[in-house]
Amino acid sequence: MSIQKGFGAIALLIVFLSCKGDPLDIDSSKLKVDIAYYNMDSIFVHSTPEELVNWNKRFKAEINDAYMYELGVGLRLENDDDSTILVNIANFASDTFMLKFEKRIQEKFPNLFEKHRTIALGFRNLKYHFPKLKMPQSIIFANTVFQSSAFATQEDLMIGVERYLGHDDDLIQSLPSQYYYEWIKEGFEEKYMERDAVANWVITHLVIMEEGNLAENMINWGKILYFTEAAFPDKSDHLIIRYSPEDLNWANENEASFWKYLKKEKMLFNTDQDESINMLAPGPFTAGLPEKGPDRLGQFLGWKIVRSFMDKNEITLEQLLNTKYNKILTAYEID
Repeated sequence: MSIQKGFGAIALLIVFLSCKGDPLDIDSSKLKVDIAYYNMDSIFVHSTPEELVNWNKRFKAEINDAYMYELGVGLRLENDDDSTILVNIANFASDTFMLKFEKRIQEKFPNLFEKHRTIALGFRNLKYHFPKLKMPQSIIFANTVFQSSAFATQEDLMIGVERYLGHDDDLIQSLPSQYYYEWIKEGFEEKYMERDAVANWVITHLVIMEEGNLAENMINWGKILYFTEAAFPDKSDHLIIRYSPEDLNWANENEASFWKYLKKEKMLFNTDQDESINMLAPGPFTAGLPEKGPDRLGQFLGWKIVRSFMDKNEITLEQLLNTKYNKILTAYEID
């Protein structure tokens, strides 16, 4: 081969590699995503009785499913008539214990519209990859009395702002430890709010979670995390996976040994749901392993497997969504 031809081949290789690029490096600025904003928490606390009557009508007309969730699950109100509901909302807003949290929420989040804007930008990025994906009509910020970090209906998305006051907040620390373990309180951090909002929508509207073997469940979670990463490609990995930086380092350093353990114990194709829960569910740590590590290591490994597959294949995120788990799994290699 001549020197000239050799340089030509190298140039073609460089062009090929540059064309592959990063599938998450996109420009969604030309897309339009309109998502309404409601601060239900502030409305409940600061509205007059007359204003609450009007809001009650509006909520039932505009965001009924989310409103019913807040009343039934968050505030634990029965399906009473409107007058009783309004009285109970007023009682909730004036409760001494709740007032402490309401004051803290107002101090912590004086401008929740900025959070709304960031989440909406995440959905705009997601729309770039999934043009036909239903976007939430509204994002609703509420005090769910610690029932939900994020809750998606068919049309809307509700965020429980009280769950983002911060682990070290004295009100969070005052929550009864028999119900709110320390590892749960550690997750009550503001930095996870945007991530949780989009991830919950992805779980509800994009990646259908069905009971399968551990490998299938892991890769479904890997897709959820990868699509959440696509919404916020500039967020650090530890925020996407909801780990501390130290836990993420541990998981990265032990990725190979965790993979070998799952293969050695023949767990990958096991359909025992208890084992899946151990590997995938939130907790103080991942149960059942010979060495104590962070929780949800199955989610973490599923994410790494999906990332590895995307590094090796020039496909869209829509194609990834429809790719069977076993094809993704067989492409994974680690020393």
